[in-house]
Amino acid sequence: MPPTSTVDRPSNVSEALARGRLGIPSVIFFVLSAAAPLTVVAGVVTTGYGVIGVTGIPLAFLLVAAVLALFSVGYVAMSRRVENAGAFYAYISRGLGRPAGVGAAWVALIAYNALQVGLYGTIGAAAEPVLDRIFGGHPHWAVVAVVAWALVGLLGLLRVDINGLVLAALLVAEIVVILVFDLGQLGNPAGGEVSFATFSPDNLFVPGVGAVLVLAILGFVGFESAVVFSEESKDPKRTVPLATYLSVAIIAGLYALSSWTMTVAVGPDQIVAASGEQSVTLIFNLAAEHLGDTAVTIGQALFLTSVLAAMISFHNTTARYTFALGRERVLPAVFGRTSTSSGAPRAASLAQSALGLVVILLYAINGWDPVVKLFFWGGTTGGFGVLLLIATTSVAVIGYFVRSGGDENLWRRAIAPGLATIALFVIIWLAVSNFANLLGVAPDSTLRWALPAVYPVAALLGIGWALVLRNNRPDTYARIGLGAASAAVTPDTAARVEVTR
Repeated sequence: MPPTSTVDRPSNVSEALARGRLGIPSVIFFVLSAAAPLTVVAGVVTTGYGVIGVTGIPLAFLLVAAVLALFSVGYVAMSRRVENAGAFYAYISRGLGRPAGVGAAWVALIAYNALQVGLYGTIGAAAEPVLDRIFGGHPHWAVVAVVAWALVGLLGLLRVDINGLVLAALLVAEIVVILVFDLGQLGNPAGGEVSFATFSPDNLFVPGVGAVLVLAILGFVGFESAVVFSEESKDPKRTVPLATYLSVAIIAGLYALSSWTMTVAVGPDQIVAASGEQSVTLIFNLAAEHLGDTAVTIGQALFLTSVLAAMISFHNTTARYTFALGRERVLPAVFGRTSTSSGAPRAASLAQSALGLVVILLYAINGWDPVVKLFFWGGTTGGFGVLLLIATTSVAVIGYFVRSGGDENLWRRAIAPGLATIALFVIIWLAVSNFANLLGVAPDSTLRWALPAVYPVAALLGIGWALVLRNNRPDTYARIGLGAASAAVTPDTAARVEVTR
């Protein structure tokens, strides 16, 4: 009888994400895909002009970029010391304490799931003109959404670098067509004169400036996700800072340029009326006038892929947040497992896919408006949640360096984060004041306060859960915010790790 082997078979799951698979370009592709440039240019910008009626949007993008660049100074300084797929959750845990970190984690799960699932509401509308051109008709929006859901879910189970390659192809084509549209608009100025009026502060600091700044910052949502992929980066200490700064610069330049050239082609005095009448179709109507039908067809196809790319990026980000919480046992341990063949957070990805399918079916069965009540409301609410996380993380950066010291200079550890914190909380105040305008509902609508109120409630529940863990499961509590090092940490060593990492 042959001897029985005593060597255990390797498990098909792991508690570690695949390391060394993402370089700077791949991380940037994930970040910019989440920002969904063509979706923002075609949808957010025209909404800002047409609904709010403020023409200083190009300047708003530049101002918001400056605030986020200030925030990024401390953010990337901390990223060199804290490497964790949980990003905001980990940073707030290390800077403001574990209870605050768990509260932030619950906010992050709601915000990123709202952004991800909300995109299923607009994929049908984005696909409609493309399918009409090809087939002379289009299926129900939920059919398109389920096809997109299946593709995103499949990619979420594959190697992260495969997702990066898909996003690279989609994003490069998307940016190229935006720039071609911009050149067409710039080459055909209204009245034969190129106007820079929309960069004037007088056209931004008017009634409605708060809503415009919030819309502008929503256009940047995703820039912060470079840190989420730090554990899978080839050189996190170099990749995360460069990807973060380059992403902010690229997004700002692209949005400011595109929103400005739109006013050049239509005329600064006509852009509000034109956007109000034509909405998302404005940029495609301008392309048809200046570049021809072929350019419009390509643009509409890439508008569809822009939404799909954002889905892929947010799916990966959300799954990694869930994974980080499962690995540290804040959520059930099953979510903290990865496939050894792909390195993907398998259970977390499947959970995110399951939620998406439930929401699609729920909206389809009840006949709810998928564009307004899923995409627009979900995207606005999710973006507001990310704004809250960015502001809280800015405070946490200061707290972290106060607690742990380090060799960072005063600018990186206190001044830049402090200035960013002030600016971000001003934007939050403006967001809350203008939330009815952002949702497009009446000022006395329950949604005006109910949707933003979800986040403080979630944060309080998360803090309460952390306190339960502290009292009943101190070993789990000790792991909070420690990332890949959590498996080796005991309550006795947690305090030392907290200071030295």
